[in-house]
Amino acid sequence: MEALLKGLNNPDIFTEREVAAIEFAERMSENQKITDELWLQMKKHFDDGEIVEISCLVGIFNYFNRFNNILDVDITT
Repeated sequence: MEALLKGLNNPDIFTEREVAAIEFAERMSENQKITDELWLQMKKHFDDGEIVEISCLVGIFNYFNRFNNILDVDITT
C-alpha cells in the first residue's frame, strides 16, 4: 500500500480505472470542474451508483481533513 501511495504521481502503476478514480478524487478535492473527458472515463469504468459512492467517500474524507486541520488534530498512524 505504501508503494502505491508514493506512486500516486506515477500513473503507470495503476489501471485505467484507478487513474480515472484518482483524477476524479483530486479534481473534486481541489474544487475543480470535472471535464467531459473525465466524465466519459468515469462512465466507462463505473456505473452511476459507484460514481455516487466515490463522490460521497471523497466528500467525507475532505470533510474530516478540513475538520482535523481546523482543530489542529495530530496525525496518528
